[in-house]
Amino acid sequence: MQMSEMKATREAYGATLLELLEEGHDVVAVDADLSGSTTTAKLGKVDPNRLVNVGIAEQNMMGIAAGLSLSGKLVFTGSFAVFATGRAYDQVRNTICYAGLNVKIAPTHAGLSVGADGGSHQMIEDIALMRVLPNMRVLVPADYTSAKAALRIAANTPGPVYVRMGRAPVPVLYEETDGFELGKARVLREGSDATIIACGVEVDFALKAADQLAEQGIDVEVVDAFSIKPLDEDTILASIRKTGSVITAEEHSIIGGLGSAVAELIAEKAPDALRTPMRRIGVQDRFGTSGDMDELFREYGLDVQALCAAVVSL
Repeated sequence: MQMSEMKATREAYGATLLELLEEGHDVVAVDADLSGSTTTAKLGKVDPNRLVNVGIAEQNMMGIAAGLSLSGKLVFTGSFAVFATGRAYDQVRNTICYAGLNVKIAPTHAGLSVGADGGSHQMIEDIALMRVLPNMRVLVPADYTSAKAALRIAANTPGPVYVRMGRAPVPVLYEETDGFELGKARVLREGSDATIIACGVEVDFALKAADQLAEQGIDVEVVDAFSIKPLDEDTILASIRKTGSVITAEEHSIIGGLGSAVAELIAEKAPDALRTPMRRIGVQDRFGTSGDMDELFREYGLDVQALCAAVVSL
């Protein structure tokens, strides 16, 4: 792993679409007046016919994407997460998922790290909304490299796929040669005392928390839950059984997201682990607010210190 370079996961979007085009995929992006921010504009600069900008009309964006997929195109949609999953939910559900269409919903600017745009734009319910839909797969990359991998997995997986990307620059954790698979988590650090299962930007915080806790003699295992649906049940259960305690960490509501998925897994498929201590780190049933990323993560209990405190409390 490498941790020196800082790049936003959204920067992977346009770059990966161009690579897919060069490799022969009949790729098209449909965006809702945000192609500069989502970086799908890079595709349009190379071939204007491959970027459809519908304006501020996210429901129409999903309808057009559905139609293009029926014509054989590999279709990705843009926009911010709050609009792509919230404003256009009916179209995602009834037009795309119900029919199992080959549309990739890959918005950017998800979570509290949107920052100063405030609670109206900080989408903290999208994993829950997408995870509950039949036929939908959900990927939450932790860095630029895994975002490129997630977009490639989406391109090569028939049917709807949700890829969650962010606005803020985050450390590049992975090498280009690291492999990713749908339905597979990655154990980034072996440990014996507690497991932190994280997704998205929280993966970096989990690794930093593990470093700090090691100085206190606490050995933490860190798992990147890159694929939330399908969830890597075997890897997660093996880690929990090994360490005996688990913390989930996500830049999302604790309701319906990664924490809920892990809790459901333990309750249903690991009766021997029902007494396993568990903490869910995430947004505690409240909306976001305006601020920079560091102060928001501190205020909402998502930072390194919050993770360390959760582990110590177990």
